[in-house]
Amino acid sequence: MNASGKVVFVVSLHTKEGRQDEFLSLLTPLLDAMRHEKTFINAVLHRDATDPTRFMIYETWADLADVRDVQMKRDYRAAYEAALPDLLREPRQVQFWQPLRGDFKVFAD
Repeated sequence: MNASGKVVFVVSLHTKEGRQDEFLSLLTPLLDAMRHEKTFINAVLHRDATDPTRFMIYETWADLADVRDVQMKRDYRAAYEAALPDLLREPRQVQFWQPLRGDFKVFAD
């Protein structure tokens, strides 16, 4: 873990053709609920510009253990987690990163 204790997750998801709207309908309330968690910092959802079935979520959390031991077990995640095997072409890929620096225009003005 880095000195700040923060951890970033880069989650890649590849939905089955035609299942994107269903995927997003399950993911949207999950992202809305995460925003209220004590150790949540941010999340950014991306869609591949050339393949509308590929998504990437960039999440920053204050505590890896809390994500693993508490957040992943939240009730609001249940429907999303249960549906993923049927919605995805392949298992999601999760990478863990340690943030070293952040530059944001919104804070520079």
